[in-house]
Amino acid sequence: MSAKSEVIIKFSGLLPTATPVENKKVEISLTDQNGIVFTAQVNGKSWRKAETSVAEFPDWAGTVSGKLGQRTENGFEIMEAGIQIFEKKANVVKPLVGTAVSETESSS
Repeated sequence: MSAKSEVIIKFSGLLPTATPVENKKVEISLTDQNGIVFTAQVNGKSWRKAETSVAEFPDWAGTVSGKLGQRTENGFEIMEAGIQIFEKKANVVKPLVGTAVSETESSS
């Protein structure tokens, strides 16, 4: 049986530090809550778009996704990685439509 390994690493607060590498890519590293380090190379254009989004959005979260690669000394490589930044929107509580409270219910 053949299987595919794909991972999604979620982050927020700060963008990881990017180091330029060959082929117009940048290398980033993310450390999860267990101390496992995920290293990925993302397209430089995608990285610049992520930086722009972070600057524009007041509250945001991001993901790095790709195929699970080779084990490294401290974690794993993420192959064919991509990065996305999403704007976090405040949850607005909508009033229930069609719910009415009679005077007798509200005075008790």
